[in-house]
Amino acid sequence: MNIHYIHRINNQDITRTALLFNNTTVTYGEMEKNIDKYAGYLGRMGLLAGDRVAVALPNCPEFVYSYFGIIRAGGTVVPLNLLQTPQELAFMLKDSGVSYLITNESIGQALSQLPSGQSVQVIILNEQCSNEILNTPSTHFEKRDPESVCTLLYTSGTTGNPKAVMLTHNNLIGNVRSMDAVSGFNPADNFLAVLPMFHSFGWATSVLLPLYVGCSITILESFRPKEVLHALSQKGITVFCGVPSMFAVLLKLRRQASFPTLKYAISGGDSISEEHMLSFEQTFKFPIIEGYGLSEASPVVSLNPLEGTRKIRSVGLPLTGVEVRIVDEEDQELPPGNVGELLVKGPNIMKGYYNRKEDTRSVLKKGWLYTGDLAYRDHEGYIYIVGRKKELIITAGYNIYPGEIEDALKAHPSVEEAAVIGIPHPVKGEAIKAFIIPVEGLTPKKHELLQFLKGKLSIYKIPEIFVIKKELPRGANGKVLKRMLQ
Repeated sequence: MNIHYIHRINNQDITRTALLFNNTTVTYGEMEKNIDKYAGYLGRMGLLAGDRVAVALPNCPEFVYSYFGIIRAGGTVVPLNLLQTPQELAFMLKDSGVSYLITNESIGQALSQLPSGQSVQVIILNEQCSNEILNTPSTHFEKRDPESVCTLLYTSGTTGNPKAVMLTHNNLIGNVRSMDAVSGFNPADNFLAVLPMFHSFGWATSVLLPLYVGCSITILESFRPKEVLHALSQKGITVFCGVPSMFAVLLKLRRQASFPTLKYAISGGDSISEEHMLSFEQTFKFPIIEGYGLSEASPVVSLNPLEGTRKIRSVGLPLTGVEVRIVDEEDQELPPGNVGELLVKGPNIMKGYYNRKEDTRSVLKKGWLYTGDLAYRDHEGYIYIVGRKKELIITAGYNIYPGEIEDALKAHPSVEEAAVIGIPHPVKGEAIKAFIIPVEGLTPKKHELLQFLKGKLSIYKIPEIFVIKKELPRGANGKVLKRMLQ
């Protein structure tokens, strides 16, 4: 099966609503025609099989048409993270060898100044160009090998330059099928697409999955809290996939809101504190279901059961067809309750990093993806993420997981968010430094925090340094970029 355009609806369903954006409604039949037009236009522009095409667009129907049109025409999609710096974007364009760039007028103007050092044909989706695309005759394209790369997805670059994850047709389809097997969604569902489509989590859970099932997708261009609350209240949304920072912002509004049709709120990208989760559920009267994934796994690995036992602070059980192991430094599997590196295996695991054989060999071994995440499993197989292997703090010989300290800090009534890192120390090796965003109108004092943590953490886990911040640097998935805190 190819991911030229994936869905499991039949021809009688082409009148079903696929996309809703502003005041526009697009049926599955209309979307299929538009994808075909985009593919034909790119073919007439000279796109060859395997050519890389960057897409720099906010959430919109044109993003969907572009993505599937590129793939249908035989190209490889390079979604650009619109939150990246000009230097990072220039690096991605050059590193991936992009031949074409699809964008709109405002973003295109900014990108035209990037020193990519290569010739890139820019397609600006203005009114004239859109008319040309929609008047393009239909074209027949050969299907690509399902094991060929259809997407180059750049990681956030936690260390050094970002790497391009090579995802195949089968990777993405395999992940969608695994999600579908545990979800129970049906064509009556309406997903809210507010996560960035250029990000793996947003694209897989809010676009690919609902299209595969035959659902409707209500698209918001970006995350604006009042628009999200309005959509959840008035637009018949049944599924809302978000990241912890989104749920935290909605909670900040302290508004009692009624979401009459919402069935599931799914959180990923980073861990959500127990305090925020319970407070959100008490305020908005529906549960948050946590999952886990990474770009290299297309991206979803595990999810708490939508119907069944949901464990707070756990990222749930592996998806159907996905295997996981927890291993020590000698690759020996660890028993339940022991922390080690999380390994993942399945049809969703990437082909490798583009033009980075050594980096690929370091994380792909005998079919297993070494995630770099530290985790443990309980006796029922539920997974708990405790931090990144590279973020492990070692002080005076003790292994310290930042997530444990962050969760303890976030339980303080004056702390909205916390991020913990290790910094060099001449005697202990590393000292613990905590960055804190206070609750609006409050300023936690160091002695108050120390006293509060004494009853919750071992003495060697208590930070020595506290820094109050208005905000923390974040990636597109809402995850705090700790490299920028170092």
